[in-house]
Amino acid sequence: MRHLIIACIITAMTTLGGCAWFDAAPEKTAPELAMAGMEDFKDGNYKKAIESFEKIKDWYPFSKFASLAELKIADAHYRLEDYEDAIFAYGDFENLHPLNEAVPYVIYQTGRCLFDQKDTIDRDQSTVRGAMAHFQRLVAKFPADPYAVKARDHIKECIKSLAGHDYYVGEFYYKGEHYKAALSRFTAILDNYPDMGVHQKALQYIALCKAAIASEAKESAEAKD
Repeated sequence: MRHLIIACIITAMTTLGGCAWFDAAPEKTAPELAMAGMEDFKDGNYKKAIESFEKIKDWYPFSKFASLAELKIADAHYRLEDYEDAIFAYGDFENLHPLNEAVPYVIYQTGRCLFDQKDTIDRDQSTVRGAMAHFQRLVAKFPADPYAVKARDHIKECIKSLAGHDYYVGEFYYKGEHYKAALSRFTAILDNYPDMGVHQKALQYIALCKAAIASEAKESAEAKD
């Protein structure tokens, strides 16, 4: 009876694709996959490189090549401009390897994923704010790292973009005669971005907004009388 049961199990495994168990065996070693992935990455075949690096993660998760694979997957997504996938992969790497020497680079690249999506000043600036937050974190945590030097330059560009956006919105409100809203934007420029090239123009608009608000208040008071 026991032999009959074993025979039935073997038959069922074969019928249901049990042979796939043998097909799933790694066909390449971790070093071979790493080499293949790096070659494809170097040649710009990023999707193919991801396939090799994913196999390292799946088949050799405890090998010394696993962290390399995790990092290069993120880099490949970045090169493909798959920014959301890249941010996720970089985040995973930092969470799994917080003391790894590549962490400054990872933080920088996370910021770049957002920074590279920066649009013109008349558009939403959420990616700019996100990028600046990562760059500032990098500078605060690793101030002497070479990537912190690059981050500082990007922070300046982020601030310039944010200042330009506030100026654009302030001017839009002013032209629409929403003087209080405009005043708030121009005042924010002085408080947050005093050295970004729009300081004097913001001051002029602040004076115009205050004059317009005072004029409206006067007209309102006279109308009540």
